[in-house]
Amino acid sequence: MIEEINLETYLYISKNEFKIFLFDKKNLKNLYKNELKIYDKFNFQDLKDLVKFLDENIYEIEKILGNFVKNIILIIERNENLSIDICLKKKNYDEFINKKNLENILIEAKDLFKTNFQEYTIMHMVINNYLINGKKHLSLIKDLRCDDLCLDINFTSISNELTYSLEKILEKYQIKISQYLNGSYIKSFFKENETELSEMIYKIRNGHNDNEVILISKNKENKGFFEKFFQLFS
Repeated sequence: MIEEINLETYLYISKNEFKIFLFDKKNLKNLYKNELKIYDKFNFQDLKDLVKFLDENIYEIEKILGNFVKNIILIIERNENLSIDICLKKKNYDEFINKKNLENILIEAKDLFKTNFQEYTIMHMVINNYLINGKKHLSLIKDLRCDDLCLDINFTSISNELTYSLEKILEKYQIKISQYLNGSYIKSFFKENETELSEMIYKIRNGHNDNEVILISKNKENKGFFEKFFQLFS
């Protein structure tokens, strides 16, 4: 049996193809990969083709694992993924920007999104730019004196209607979807012909974009909340 802690299963879905990977995080390589081109364009309202693809591949992955697949990371590439920008401005009462002030703005933005878009699930939360004392910065300058801090934050999300349908399909295999990611967003950081998609996914999940807020499940209590919430001060 392979050491599962070093492995992740990725499922990529677009209108033109499916891909599935069993990825070795330690050695950055695929232990299993299969793909299916879809020439008639996949209909996200009719998931029979996806069920057939999973039937043909989940068992093969489980043979390599010597165990059942319990969790899967799902990557969706479709134009219908929702992209919304939220801009929040706060007075900074400390001399410099600190973790707590930044954390509070991000939490408020996330809660604002969830309140106004309850029918969607967040895939990515990314800080587009920082407006510090009226001047725009593309990345955080930690030691800059700051009176006012404004964050322009982008949320990419997927409809709960689609997540429900996908989760019902994976339940057939007793697999839970641990995270949803946006395929177009992932590919925008890499040259596709030079980097395998599975490696792109792994790198994005592990902080490749310094401005992405890394959302972690609440049941992981081995770190403080700020360290779990995002990696900007790492």
